[in-house]
Amino acid sequence: MSKSLVQSIQEVISQLYSAEVGEEQLQLQKTRKDFEGDMTLVVFPLLRISKGSPEQTGQAIGEALVKDVEYLESFNVVKGFLNLSFTSKYWVNALNDICQKENYGFYSTGKESRNVMVEYSSPNTNKPLHLGHIRNNLLGYSVAEILKANGHNVQKVQVINDRGIHICKSMLAWQKYAKGETPQSTGLKGDKLVGKYYVAFDKQYKTEITELINSGKTEDEAKAEAPMILEAREMLQKWEAGDKEVHSLWEKMNGWVYEGFDETYNRLGVDFDKLYYESNTYLTGKDLVEAGVQQGIFEKREDGSIWCDLSDDGMDQKLLLRSDGTAVYMTQDLGTAKLRYTDWPELNQLIYTVGNEQDYHFKVLFLILGKLGFDWAKNCYHLSYGMVDLPTGKMKSREGTVVDADDLMDEMVETAKAQSEEKGKLDGMADEDANALFEMLGLGALKYFMLKVDPKKRMLFDPAESIDMQGNTGPFIQYTHARIKSVLRKAELDRFDVPSLESINQHERSLIQLLSQYPETIKLAGEEYSPAVIANYTYELAKEYSTFYHECPILIEENEKVKALRLAISSLTAQVIASAMRLLGVTMPDRM
Repeated sequence: MSKSLVQSIQEVISQLYSAEVGEEQLQLQKTRKDFEGDMTLVVFPLLRISKGSPEQTGQAIGEALVKDVEYLESFNVVKGFLNLSFTSKYWVNALNDICQKENYGFYSTGKESRNVMVEYSSPNTNKPLHLGHIRNNLLGYSVAEILKANGHNVQKVQVINDRGIHICKSMLAWQKYAKGETPQSTGLKGDKLVGKYYVAFDKQYKTEITELINSGKTEDEAKAEAPMILEAREMLQKWEAGDKEVHSLWEKMNGWVYEGFDETYNRLGVDFDKLYYESNTYLTGKDLVEAGVQQGIFEKREDGSIWCDLSDDGMDQKLLLRSDGTAVYMTQDLGTAKLRYTDWPELNQLIYTVGNEQDYHFKVLFLILGKLGFDWAKNCYHLSYGMVDLPTGKMKSREGTVVDADDLMDEMVETAKAQSEEKGKLDGMADEDANALFEMLGLGALKYFMLKVDPKKRMLFDPAESIDMQGNTGPFIQYTHARIKSVLRKAELDRFDVPSLESINQHERSLIQLLSQYPETIKLAGEEYSPAVIANYTYELAKEYSTFYHECPILIEENEKVKALRLAISSLTAQVIASAMRLLGVTMPDRM
């Protein structure tokens, strides 16, 4: 539509003012809802050509366009804005064109396609996934799916932080206090059992710090000299030295955690194409660090630690290897990045989905990769997102005050069940079908609420608000989809063809116009790495259909052509809602 309209505007300006204008000089945008029209031309940039006022210029161009362009029926000028209205026939034809397209809205792989790797989740193996991980997983997964919809080749990955001092803390506490407990003996998921001992370590560590402070040590001395932390550091050194006993315990406990993670991922509906493990990638990172020393990029100090001086880049000095030779997170991230580009040489972009508290870390990472001579460092991108808060406050893993991901999903499903049973809408539904619906509604509410907020913004997650059947929520959109499916079933037709009509009402027009915006919505969401663009478009579509449903009788409409049009609009709306919500990882019910 825009290309055809641009060409017509260029021809009219040439006729009126004997001047040529490039496409970049024409500012076209959707008409604001509070004005009449479909598309708006901003007239101000054209005044130097017309030599007239904004109103005169808009009037002249509008009159010429409506006279010459078949699909334009009227126009109005508001100051420097020319609002153009398309004919009913144009919108009916547009609906028919859309209905003929397979996988409507998605872009096919072509010349502009890129090879993109999206990293998300990337947990530590010392605790279960929590609320923060949920936003991370949902955001990374959805961005990957949106990029696929834009025609790019996408690989979804995670790096599992399976080594380091935090993992040794859980291992040490289990060794000291567990008395051989296992997931089988306790009935706990493996990640929850290991997380239990991470909390136990912190409790004992704090006790020891307090005792040392009471004996005359400073707080810093107490933290460094507490027996628990000394033992954990010794365990880490043994692990890096290949101690068989430590490695055996590490493999056993990590195995428990992986089984727990897989269960959570499956329920959350996210997946990965490839897994990287810090226990492998940190070795490549150490090699890069040592090579950087040889090249004079990094500095090895007297105590054996290795640093990168970034003061000339406006940053501080960054530790890359500790004095005892053990690696830090930066070591691992350097190695992981190199391995990924080795695995996929044609990779055009590497996206890291990580919270904004790590903004500085990624600036340093990309800078150091560049200093090491990797040209692809400029193609690394940190998809930074805001933290998730709860009405009850901030979470702390060490203190065991996090909101466990599994518990939260259980709570969402139970809330969906309670609300559905209270409304009495599921009477007569088989228990198995009802339970599947509760799962769909509960997780749909969770996913939609997490993704409707711009990723850059910090968000407050309120479980009760997220599952409300009214307002900007997943269940409202799911209910709209189920309502449309009910209408289509009652119509008892296999396909819904678009009839030829010369006139349609404003509700029909508004829905078709909104449906026509789906491809550009997917494109914008991909450009901005923002599922919120998809989420809020889908809400507007569901809301618009709700108005259409109440204002435009469908099955009782006597005019068969009008009835056919409304069924076609309904069918396409259900298709687009399901397609858009699938990009968010949300499943749509056919019945509610």
